[in-house]
Amino acid sequence: MGPLAGIKVIDMTTVLMGPYAAQTLGDYGADVIKVESPDGDVTRKIGPWRHPGMGPVTLNTNRSKRVICLDLKKPAGRDAVLRMVKDADVLLYNIRPQAMTRLNLSYEVVSALNPRLVYAGVYGFGQGGPYAAKPAYDDLIQGGAALSHLMAVAGDGTPRYVPNALVDRIVGLTAVGAICASLVHRDRTGRGQRLDVPMFETMSAFIMGDHMGGLTYEPPLDKGGYARHLSQDRRPYKTADGYICVIVYNDKQWDAFFEASGRTDLRADDRFNSFARRATNIDVVYAELARIFQTRTTAEWTELLNEADIPVMPMHDLESLLHDPHLVATDFFPIVEHPTEGPIRTTRVSATWSETKAEPQLLAGRPNEHGDEILRELGFSADEIAAMIRDGATTPSPAKE
Repeated sequence: MGPLAGIKVIDMTTVLMGPYAAQTLGDYGADVIKVESPDGDVTRKIGPWRHPGMGPVTLNTNRSKRVICLDLKKPAGRDAVLRMVKDADVLLYNIRPQAMTRLNLSYEVVSALNPRLVYAGVYGFGQGGPYAAKPAYDDLIQGGAALSHLMAVAGDGTPRYVPNALVDRIVGLTAVGAICASLVHRDRTGRGQRLDVPMFETMSAFIMGDHMGGLTYEPPLDKGGYARHLSQDRRPYKTADGYICVIVYNDKQWDAFFEASGRTDLRADDRFNSFARRATNIDVVYAELARIFQTRTTAEWTELLNEADIPVMPMHDLESLLHDPHLVATDFFPIVEHPTEGPIRTTRVSATWSETKAEPQLLAGRPNEHGDEILRELGFSADEIAAMIRDGATTPSPAKE
């Protein structure tokens, strides 16, 4: 029974951002119903897989949900969603609001059926500006919110995207927080509300929170940017036999580092002897650290730095991360038995609660896995379900295995 037990969520999202947000709500205990088109979420086409449609992106962003396939352009498909709305707490969507209006599923329509509903949209841009109707994807927002520029400044001058759907994950988690806040408001007042979580604005605030710099002031004091983050030597340090991740940050850690590294001479260097001076000369400081770390092996540095209580971590690759001793001890990547896909590796819910245990409710389902079950709960008869299948408003539920 997670902290959101008793909350019903209609997940009308696809790809990653919305499904990740809905999965998190499901992990926290909500009853999440994923509404897919008869063709399925596009991520079902991303492999590798043991069975088509059940690849790693689907398995890792669609657990803790029941799954139904509905064609919302068919009257019966739309009727099924409207029946869900009547006792739902949250409707989450990530198509543009204009498309929801075309489907006759706008906030005005659904809130008339259920005034307590939190109607949450996660999509590209706020609706008050010229980009309101534009499509958006993670890569576009990384570039538009200046992240690719920062990658170029901190790297070799070539703009790049972060090799992770960073925007989708951050905006998805922002949506989870905003939805939970809206539910608190609803429980206090008895009324739901429309909630918009735009990618561009969310990421612009996220990036500029670090990098506004002198642009904070009017007139500006500089061109912005946090110097430490943009130093080209702010990266995993090369050692005598590999790489290591270290940050020597405050004065206490620097004093310990001078001793542990045998570089007490740096105490007399004005560029190193105070937090403010190190910040002013960050490129020089990081370049010197890069030279120092090449003098010992990764194992030697790890032992020295741990003894000195200086923050240090291994630089993992994707495979070695699975075997990190801390994550192994916490069983963070358990192998579980999926009813159709066999043994799969998943992740635990990272947050813990003292009173309400949160854990995945279900493993990711096949297309329309729970379709018949959900339609029966909504009051559809067997004959009505059969007619919906004939009309293409839904698909047959897969046989139980």
